[in-house]
Amino acid sequence: MIVKSLENIIGTKDETSGENWTSRRFLLKKDNVGFSMNDTLIKAGTDNFFWYKNHIEAVYCIEGEGEIEKVSTGDVYQIKPGTMYILDENDKHRLRARTQMRMVCVFNPPLVGTETHTKEGYYPLLTE
Repeated sequence: MIVKSLENIIGTKDETSGENWTSRRFLLKKDNVGFSMNDTLIKAGTDNFFWYKNHIEAVYCIEGEGEIEKVSTGDVYQIKPGTMYILDENDKHRLRARTQMRMVCVFNPPLVGTETHTKEGYYPLLTE
């Protein structure tokens, strides 16, 4: 059994930040469960481009409001607490946060924990 608390992750190497986001990494590849799970904050008023070409990402919004746009089609979906989306086609997307958003993000294959976004908006596929 694995039990972790957010208060024990904040301020450690398992909390990573970019200009517009902070990710608290609860589960990583080293946990050997086949996926990783993050508690992620997206700053209010930001427009973020992401493309997880090496990962499938499922996201569940638990706080805040915004929208996600599928870049290839221009389709826009509203995101609010209780909304889930999955990037099952490694979709290039824009996430626009009207207010601070808090999301639970699950990645497959799992993240190792040291990933940062490339200029193209994706995480490299790391093994260690």
